[in-house]
Amino acid sequence: MNYFRSLSFLFVTLLLGSQLSAQAPDSSRIVRVLTYNILHGKTLKGDFDLDLIASVISKEKPDLVALQEVDYKTNRSKKYDLVTELGIRTGLSPLFARAMYYDDGEYGEGILSKYTFLTTTNHPLPYTEGKEPRAAAEVNVVIKSGDTIRFVGTHLDHETDGHNRYIQAEEVNRVLKRDNVPTILVGDLNETPENRAMQLLFKDWERSFADNVFTFPSDEPIKKIDYVLFRPAHRWRILEKRVIDERVASDHRPVLVVLELLPDK
Repeated sequence: MNYFRSLSFLFVTLLLGSQLSAQAPDSSRIVRVLTYNILHGKTLKGDFDLDLIASVISKEKPDLVALQEVDYKTNRSKKYDLVTELGIRTGLSPLFARAMYYDDGEYGEGILSKYTFLTTTNHPLPYTEGKEPRAAAEVNVVIKSGDTIRFVGTHLDHETDGHNRYIQAEEVNRVLKRDNVPTILVGDLNETPENRAMQLLFKDWERSFADNVFTFPSDEPIKKIDYVLFRPAHRWRILEKRVIDERVASDHRPVLVVLELLPDK
C-alpha cells in the first residue's frame, strides 16, 4: 500500500513540476512597460526636477516607457528637450512626437526605449476646432527573443464632454488594425473605465487591470485614467501589474505592467 502511495505522490509531483516548468516565463520575451504623465517636468512641489522623474523611471527598470505632457524646448520648461534629457538620465533611447506647437516650442508624447527603434510613426489624432491637438506615438522594436512588437503611447483629450476622446479612440483603433503585430497601447487616456471611449477601446484591447486602481491625482488618487492595454490576447501574459505610489514627481502616478510575449500558435 505504501508503495502505491509513493508512486502516486511521485507522479503528482512530476506532473506539477512539469506544469510549473511549462509556465515559467521566458526572460527573452518579457517586456517591462511604464506609462507616466510627467506634467512637463513640474513636480507637485512646484519646482522643475528631471532628476526626480528619471529616478522614478529608472527604479522600475522598464524596457519601454510612454510619457505624456512632454515639452520640447518650450519657455516653461527652460528650453529643454525633456525626453532627450530623460533619456540621458535613464540610459534609454528617446523619441519625441509633436502634438502641437506651444510656448515657443512643441508639446506632445515621449517614448523611452531599451531597444533601438525599427520604425517610428507619429499619428495625429482628430479633434474639434478650438481644442488641443493630440497624437499617438508608435514605435516598432525587436525584443531579445527576435520578435517584433509595437508600442504606442498616447494622451487623449481632457475635455469633460468626451467627444474628442471618442473620435480619438476610433482613430487609434483604425490606424493600429493593419496587421497582427503584438501591440501594447498605453497612456493617459483621460477617461474612467465605464465611459464610452474606454468601452470602445476595450472591444479591441485587453486591459492589464480588471480592477479599477486609481492613478490620478498622485497625492490622493480618486480615479483611474492611465492605462496599459494590449492585443492580441493570446500573445500576451501578465506577469506583474502595479500603480506606483509616487506622490511628488508629477500629478499622475506611473503605471507599471510586466508582460510576456507568448509564441504564436
